Amino acid sequence: MANWPWKRAINPHYEEVKAESDAWVHSLNLFTPKSQRAFDKGDFCRVAALVYPRLGKEHLRTGCDMMNLYFVLDEYTDVEDSKACRATANIVLNAFSNPQKQRPDGENPVGEMTRQFWNLTMKTASPMWQRRFVTGFAQYLDSLVAEAADREHQKIRSVEAFLQCRRINVGAPTIYLPLILASDLPEEVLYHPVIIELTGYINDMVIIDNDMCSYNREQATGHGDFNLVTVTMHEFHLTVNEAMNWAVDYHSKLQGKFLDGLKKVPSWGPEMDKQVADYLSDLGNCPRGNLCWNFESGRYFGDKGAEVERTRCVPLLPKLENDMTLRRAEVSVPMVELQS
Repeated sequence: MANWPWKRAINPHYEEVKAESDAWVHSLNLFTPKSQRAFDKGDFCRVAALVYPRLGKEHLRTGCDMMNLYFVLDEYTDVEDSKACRATANIVLNAFSNPQKQRPDGENPVGEMTRQFWNLTMKTASPMWQRRFVTGFAQYLDSLVAEAADREHQKIRSVEAFLQCRRINVGAPTIYLPLILASDLPEEVLYHPVIIELTGYINDMVIIDNDMCSYNREQATGHGDFNLVTVTMHEFHLTVNEAMNWAVDYHSKLQGKFLDGLKKVPSWGPEMDKQVADYLSDLGNCPRGNLCWNFESGRYFGDKGAEVERTRCVPLLPKLENDMTLRRAEVSVPMVELQS
């Protein structure tokens, strides 16, 4: 992304909101101490601060808590079959529907996490935004169940079928919604064909960057089959490096399509056009912010992120011993440590 017009920017409220959001996550007792340390290395508040650099403090808190919820669900459902994953999804949806209701004793703790997240979010989000978010999150949960079913049957999808699921699985129905917490663009704008097309290009760029950077961790932990690099290797009979080059080429084409597509955005009048321009600019920043987080956090490259960003060389991790039978708060979150 050397020529991408959007440069790195981070929200000025990052440190303060990160402290609040991280303290909230820790209070929920979602992991063992060892797994919590590994989870914390991901610094999911940083990805929120990088992809939402213009949000105010309250709305950034929504973004940080949302990212933490996403990645807790990722860890919890990665070890579940489709039936158990559907049960987890139902608990989350029930918590969205009943945010004032105390969760049952002994329930999967993601229920209480969702309930608390939603209670705080509702204080600063409009009813329309809330409806959009819950609808989109339900789609995301369905994609987790589909991923679990693939894992059960050791299924590797075609590139096209993978992208159809991954576009939801990466969080597309909700991940861009914090960008409009303060503006709440109307339906006719947000769901205009040109805006949907532009959002799709950005989303595919985020998928490519994420899957290229996460491939090493996922192949080492036994979750590599649901990854663009793997499905590309499988469908086109490529090596890892060849699949990476394929992804880079596709990414480059998407960048061009997005920039060209900006010229096709219709007008809704001066006032709305300014809001749309701000939204599309924030959207254009998302791949940059996501890519920066991939290297700045310890999620995929441990403490070697800056070195990997500079050299673009990644030693392939050996298969990690990871107990896939552990569930919920006992789930094992692997720590990535690259050798020099």
